[in-house]
Amino acid sequence: MSTLSIDIRRARLQDAAAVAEVHDAAWRNAYRGILPGIDLERMVEKRGPAWWQRAIRRKVAVLVLEVDRHVVGYATLGPSRMRALPHKGEIYEIYLKPEYQGIGLGRRLFQAARSALGEMRFKGLAVRALVANEAALGFYRRLGGDKLVETGERIGDSVLPVVVFGWDLG
Repeated sequence: MSTLSIDIRRARLQDAAAVAEVHDAAWRNAYRGILPGIDLERMVEKRGPAWWQRAIRRKVAVLVLEVDRHVVGYATLGPSRMRALPHKGEIYEIYLKPEYQGIGLGRRLFQAARSALGEMRFKGLAVRALVANEAALGFYRRLGGDKLVETGERIGDSVLPVVVFGWDLG
């Protein structure tokens, strides 16, 4: 009999290549047709293993989700970049390889990131999602996120509409 193991932990330097692989697959899946092709390629290329090693060395809060000791998802989190909001924590990114989406692993990773922000003493949590990314909007709505504000984000030469969702941490 075999048992499937699912773990969420802080990223280590040796995870950099696996996180880059998740980023590549998840971004191509999520943003193909939303971002101009050249901008998508630039973002994917920019976030290779060396980029992730630097982030981990700088102590950026990166959580990885492992299934049977293979990294299949990650989340980055920390202080909110949206200073005008009362929500002081932010999940900057949360991504899974496409074949691991839709089975509850994203919810588990989100809850772990939310808990980590609470342990860091951040009151409130915000997440940004492109309006055109309907899968992300649905995900955050199902998790109980309240729409806080709409804004825009510059990606390449375009400014794309973004929805900011929020959750209270206590």
